[in-house]
Amino acid sequence: MVNRRTFSIVKRELKVKLFSRTFIIMTLLIPIFMLGIMGLQTFLFQYSDGENAFLIVASESQNVLDNIQTELSKMPKNKDGNVEFMFEKLDKQKIETRLNNIRADILEEKITGLIFISDQALKNKQVEYFSKNPNNNILLNKIKPPINKVLTDMYFVGKQLSREELEFAKDDVDFNGFRISADKEIKEEGIGNTILSFLFTFLLYMSLLFTGQMTMSAVIEEKSNKIVEVLLSSVSSRELMTGKIIGTAITALVQMAIWLSPLIILISTTWFVLPPEFTLKLSIWHLLFFMLNYFIALITFLGLFATVGSIFDNPQDAQSGIWPIMMLIIIPFFIAIGMQTNPENQIARIASFVPFASLIIMPARITLVDIPLLQLVLSIIINIAVMILIFILAGKIYRVGILITGKKPKWSEVVKWFKYNY
Repeated sequence: MVNRRTFSIVKRELKVKLFSRTFIIMTLLIPIFMLGIMGLQTFLFQYSDGENAFLIVASESQNVLDNIQTELSKMPKNKDGNVEFMFEKLDKQKIETRLNNIRADILEEKITGLIFISDQALKNKQVEYFSKNPNNNILLNKIKPPINKVLTDMYFVGKQLSREELEFAKDDVDFNGFRISADKEIKEEGIGNTILSFLFTFLLYMSLLFTGQMTMSAVIEEKSNKIVEVLLSSVSSRELMTGKIIGTAITALVQMAIWLSPLIILISTTWFVLPPEFTLKLSIWHLLFFMLNYFIALITFLGLFATVGSIFDNPQDAQSGIWPIMMLIIIPFFIAIGMQTNPENQIARIASFVPFASLIIMPARITLVDIPLLQLVLSIIINIAVMILIFILAGKIYRVGILITGKKPKWSEVVKWFKYNY
C-alpha cells in the first residue's frame, strides 16, 4: 500500500540513484562515447583516404594503357595524399619475372603494388592486383571507376548493345588480389583472411569483456559474503588474487582453443576444401601467436577487473570503475574493425604497439598483412611488460580493498593504498 513511508523510500532511492555522481557521469558519457566512436570510424576512413601510394599499371595492350593513363590523370589531387602511377606494357608471361624484380621495393613500400590489365579484361573485367597489402579497399575504390570506364568504353566501340553487353556495362571491375611476401610464392588473396581478422577481433572483444565481468562479480560476491575472510586465513591476498586470475585465464584459454579447433583442422588436414575465394592464408604459427597474445590479454585485463571488484561492495557501484577498463577494450575493437579496409594505415601500425590496444589490433593485422618477426616480438615484449606492471599495481590495491567493506571508497583513498605495506 502506498503511504508516506513508501514515498519516503521512493524519495531516498531517487536521491541516492538519480542524483548520484555515477548516474550523472554515465548519462553524459554514453552519448559522448557513441559520438566519439562514430567520429573515430569517420576519422579512420578519412585518414586512410589521405595516404600516398605509388602504383605500376601494366597491360598487354598499349591502347589500354594510353586510355587508362588519360582517365587516371583526371583523378582529383588530394593535398593529404595522392596516388602516383607508372605505366608499362607487359606480356602476361613476364608478370612473375617483373614481380621478382620489384619484390624488394614492394616489401619496403617504395612501390605500393602492380595492377595488371590483360586483354581478357576487356571481356570479363578481371584485373589482377599484386601488393604487400592487397586488402587496401580504400585505394582500390579510388582507381576502380577510371579503369571501369576505360574497359567499358573500349568494349562498346563500334558495337550495337545486346543484353549481354548491357550486363557487362553494369558490372564493376573485379580486382583479384595477390599478396607479395618475402618468399618466392605469389599467393592469391580471397576474403577468407578478412573474415578471419573479424573473427579474431570479435572473439577477443567478447571473451575479454565476458571473462572480465565474471571475475569482477566473483570477487565482489566473495567480499560481500565474507568468504574472502575465511580464505585469507589460509593464503595471502596476493596468492588469492594470483590463483583466481590464473585459474580463470587457463579456463578461458581452453575455451578459446575449443572455439579455434575448426581452424586447426582446416589448416592441418585435407578433410575440408574451401572455395578459392574463401581460402585461408593461415599457419599454425598465427594461431600460436594468437593464443599467446590472448593469454597475456587475459592476465592483464583480469587483473584490472579483479582490482575493481576488490574496491567495491556491489556491482552497481563497480560500474563506475569498469568503464575506463572497458574503453581499453572497446576502442581498439573499433580500430581493428575499421582497419580492415586498409590494415597498413598509420593508425593501425601505431596502435599495434600501444599498450592494451596492441592486444586486440596486432592479431587482426597479422591475418591481413605480413608482419616482420621483429615487430611481433616487440609487441609481445611491450604487452608482457604492461602485464607485469598491472599485476604489481593490482596486487597493491587488491590486498587492501578486499578487506574494506561498508562504504564506497573515493578514488583519492584508492591511490593511497599503493603506499600501504601490509
